[in-house]
Amino acid sequence: MTTGDKKDGLLSNEGESKIATVDELIIGCKCFVERDGEQRQAELLSIVTKKGRKVFYVHYVEFNKRLDEWIELPRINFAKPVIFPKPEVKKEKAPPKQKSTNKKQKVQLINSTVQEDGLMDLDNLNVQGLPNDDISREDEIEKLRTSGSMAQTTSSEVSKVRNLTKVIMGNHEIEPWYFSPYPIELTEEDVIYIDDFSLNFFGSKRQFERFRSKCTLRHPPGNEIYRDDYISFFEIDGRKQRTWCRNICLFTKLFLDHKTLYYDVDPFLFYCMTRRDEQGHHLVGYFSKEKESAEGYNLACILTLPQYQRMGYGRLLIEFSYELSKKEGKVGSPEKPLSDLGLLSYRAYWSDTIIKLLIENENDYITIDEISSRTSMTTTDILHTSQTLSILKYFKGQHVIYLTDQIVEQYEKLKLKKRRSIDANLLIWKPPVFTAAQLRFGW
Repeated sequence: MTTGDKKDGLLSNEGESKIATVDELIIGCKCFVERDGEQRQAELLSIVTKKGRKVFYVHYVEFNKRLDEWIELPRINFAKPVIFPKPEVKKEKAPPKQKSTNKKQKVQLINSTVQEDGLMDLDNLNVQGLPNDDISREDEIEKLRTSGSMAQTTSSEVSKVRNLTKVIMGNHEIEPWYFSPYPIELTEEDVIYIDDFSLNFFGSKRQFERFRSKCTLRHPPGNEIYRDDYISFFEIDGRKQRTWCRNICLFTKLFLDHKTLYYDVDPFLFYCMTRRDEQGHHLVGYFSKEKESAEGYNLACILTLPQYQRMGYGRLLIEFSYELSKKEGKVGSPEKPLSDLGLLSYRAYWSDTIIKLLIENENDYITIDEISSRTSMTTTDILHTSQTLSILKYFKGQHVIYLTDQIVEQYEKLKLKKRRSIDANLLIWKPPVFTAAQLRFGW
């Protein structure tokens, strides 16, 4: 247990503490709840009546919000004091800020990585793309562990409450992590069914089986652009397959808390990874990509389905996104901010890619720009990763990457892992070109 949530201000709104009854409980109260045989302090985020009995949605203080859950009344310990939230005090609206002030702040943020002597401040590279990334490595790790994501995009009370309990997809039972705006009538069901080919959703098994008996779709509704003996990739245009792409966004929101859900999927291409069997191509994971990114992002959103996580698929998704960038002749980076798991996955991929390139490089000398051109990684991501690996030094007026014994040892471990990788020769794809009319979005 840590004090990470205290730093985030979760305990700053505490008011009166007293022994209370069930009728006195309100949203925002903190009480002790039984979980796994222990008494843990939890905040009440929602109180509803289902089938004539009260149930409570709770967040366990100082724990990852993925552990939030619905509980019944007997699990609340009324023998211990309940902490009530402070009454809200209405604040007077502050006068609007002058536009000129905002411009100055923006300039300072853009130039925040440059020191007075003109050198880049490598310790403060904003690889997460957040407006204020002034956070120590220890605090960042703490935040990754205790929060649901690196950045919350909404403070809506509704979105704090996970609204689905269980999802059946194919042969898998999945417990959602976060809120997703599925139709309200589905949230009354104990379990919902999602077809793993069309991604349509149903409130009853009978409805699902009836649909499945008539549906002939056996793979994502796009073009297969990659196939090896293990996986396939399909490219789907959000403008041509709006329903399917909106369905995958709804499903994704159950497991990514830091993303805002957009129903306008026209600006995006979706690259879906599948595994094949006698029934068809089963979705394993995907990433989306803007058709035209002003910031140069090569990936907007990425998810490995929970039933396939910790099997190496996430790494293949990341590697595939960079293979597309190589075909385009561009460098790229994922859209910021990344989720907690996404950031850790990318750091691992960047580190392994750089280590392998440095060790296997035939020349004694290689520049940052050369690494970027070979890997399609941005110089910012390369510098950030090199700094993390402690292989970047400033020597005679320039930044130099040097090999250490630790890096050589890490490379030897990589060789023993026998990871699957993307074979660029099997990628049958040309970068799509869109007309001005095709890039006009709206529905």
